[in-house]
Amino acid sequence: MTEHQLHAGSCHCGRVRFELHAAIALAMECNCSLCRRKGALWHGASDQSLRIVSGEEDLTLYQFGTLTAKHYFCRHCGVSPFTRPRLDPTRWAVNLRCIDALDLSSLEIYPFDGANWEDAAKGIHAKPA
Repeated sequence: MTEHQLHAGSCHCGRVRFELHAAIALAMECNCSLCRRKGALWHGASDQSLRIVSGEEDLTLYQFGTLTAKHYFCRHCGVSPFTRPRLDPTRWAVNLRCIDALDLSSLEIYPFDGANWEDAAKGIHAKPA
């Protein structure tokens, strides 16, 4: 089992910096219209495990569809380091491509069929905890 570690991350220009305290062994790859274009690999996080270190004022919000998810991106470089996902807007989804020195090839990647969001969400919510 992977142990919790403190991971540093940022947007491309470095104005938005954050820390994630997590054991990162897997990532979700969503194929919705936005995530597919971003190429993001997501990892769930709580408010306690994600801390914005700097640049919160440089974040811009983008919403679409149901306006449930909150997609944050740097207004300078356009990179999206994290979001409040539609699956659970009380949590964070961190874009693992924004984490410094993380070996993405070591992660187990599991797909989420965001292109068919309602059916995919039912499948996740039906799984026992």
